[in-house]
Amino acid sequence: MSDAASQVQADLPPIEPNPPAVAAVPASIAAPRPRPRLWPGVALVVLMLLTIWVPAWLDAPGMVRYMCVYFGPMIAALGVAVWWLFFSRVPWTDRGLSLVGVAAGAVLAYFLSLLNVPLLIVYAVPTVLTVWVLALAATWFIPWSAVRLGLPAVLLLTWAAYLCVRFDGLYGELYGTFSWRWSLTAEQKFLAEKAAIGTASGPAAMTLQPGDWVGFRGPRRDGRLTGVRIAADWNQNPPRQLWSHRVGPGWGSFAVVGDSIFTQEQRGPQESVVCYDANSGKEIWAHDDATRFEDLTKMGGDGPRATPMFHDGKIYTLGGKGRLNCLNAATGAVVWSRDIVEDSGATVPIWGFASSPLVVGDVVTVIAAGSGDKSMSAYDAASGRPRWSAAAGKQSYSSPHPAKLGGVEQVLCTTDAGVTAFDAAGAVLWKYDWPQAMHRTLQPTILDDSDVLISSLTGTRRVRIHHDKDGWKTEDVWNSPALIPNYNDMVVYDDAIYGYNADSFVCISLEDGRQKWRTKAYGSGQVLLLADQGLLLVVSEHGAVALLKATPEKREELCQFQALEGQAAEGKTWNHPVVAHGKLFVRNAAFAACYQLAPEGPPSIGK
Repeated sequence: MSDAASQVQADLPPIEPNPPAVAAVPASIAAPRPRPRLWPGVALVVLMLLTIWVPAWLDAPGMVRYMCVYFGPMIAALGVAVWWLFFSRVPWTDRGLSLVGVAAGAVLAYFLSLLNVPLLIVYAVPTVLTVWVLALAATWFIPWSAVRLGLPAVLLLTWAAYLCVRFDGLYGELYGTFSWRWSLTAEQKFLAEKAAIGTASGPAAMTLQPGDWVGFRGPRRDGRLTGVRIAADWNQNPPRQLWSHRVGPGWGSFAVVGDSIFTQEQRGPQESVVCYDANSGKEIWAHDDATRFEDLTKMGGDGPRATPMFHDGKIYTLGGKGRLNCLNAATGAVVWSRDIVEDSGATVPIWGFASSPLVVGDVVTVIAAGSGDKSMSAYDAASGRPRWSAAAGKQSYSSPHPAKLGGVEQVLCTTDAGVTAFDAAGAVLWKYDWPQAMHRTLQPTILDDSDVLISSLTGTRRVRIHHDKDGWKTEDVWNSPALIPNYNDMVVYDDAIYGYNADSFVCISLEDGRQKWRTKAYGSGQVLLLADQGLLLVVSEHGAVALLKATPEKREELCQFQALEGQAAEGKTWNHPVVAHGKLFVRNAAFAACYQLAPEGPPSIGK
């Protein structure tokens, strides 16, 4: 080695055998933890809300909308759980802690709230998921160490909010109303105020008079009133309120005989048939049965469903749990009583028995939807003795319907299986098979001596019935998806059909079933035809009453007023209106009211 090289090597520092390792940078300051990945959660919640809201905007059928509001939150909850566990970038400990908060809240709501599981799914789950994502989005700039404990608490409190409320019912638009759980229900308010209604005396005996309204949707059960003309300008001749007061829960309508009206309502543990004075609203008599139907789904409401029927001095009623009564119309005394559950072997339907009794000849018929040959049941109208029963289907919220087809008087029974026609002795005349997975609710609509309108979850059909030497035959004329009613019966005037398609009021052609016009102005209610004037009296489920011209050209509303002022929040109006003896009778699950309608005046000069 040269002297120069030796000198350079001598100047270098000595080489250590094991040089010290470079100090590690603490992980906490080496790189910031990635913020939570929010966009999948936001996308899932937005899709869930669109699934809930868009079908209503598009006026989708009621069953489609219900499936969306029910299954949409469940699918979204599963998606949010997957995102949170595997793609959120949140520390694993905090992922588990937040899910524990959600689960704990769900358990508390299940055991301590007044809501059942379907209601928690439809209302609480979307709220919790939305709050979850919004809370993360609103705190994205805050260090996770500050957010990690607050998020589970927020989720738990969101669930806890549902411990403080009571669900009051579902409207036709598929939105619900809530009250504080400690507030009085409409029924409790009625029971506290019932004594203030007062009492009145009635006639010693009752006979049918011209202008009476014998029962459900009138004498032919078609919601058609003839022989009456009213003042159609309610700005100049407004309906004058005669009385209004609370009633117990009930979803039927009225029978009107002279100055007496009959309806059914729930009064605490008693299911009552009540006779009121038509002019004052005071109670004449009440018959009580120690039974109560409670809607466990909370979608409809508690109480009886059917409308009383007057016949030969008697009132026939069917309660929500199957008590069939025949009462003296003047006094309320029991003539006879039957239990159709015991007679037919049927089980009480999930939304109660809703069949309004029909008296034809000397028998009274109801739809029990029992097993075997007990779908339709007929009893001796005078004694209550069973006369006959027959098979027709297993699910129905419809009522027996009188018809005259092919010149033959018959009674139609509408069920999940379709429509079956019986003669007075219970023999089957014809059947129209149109099965569906669920109950049917509507009445068939008789158009003439041969044609009938029948509805289902998919639309409305016009069916032609005729018979020859080979027997009865049925054939389809048309099928229309433009009219898919839930529980709202339809009326026919001239060449058009008027009724509810979900929460839209529509007009469709009688000739081919095509839509003429539709409106969402009335929610989801009921309609009555004033045939002599070509007027539609439409009652919205919010208690408003409107008069429309029955014309297929366009919706033409003449006037409107709030018949149940300020009361819609306590009782949705699904009950059918009645016009009898110049008076309009309306009711819902909480209130009843009567209005005097001015008669149609003489035409103006020059017209």
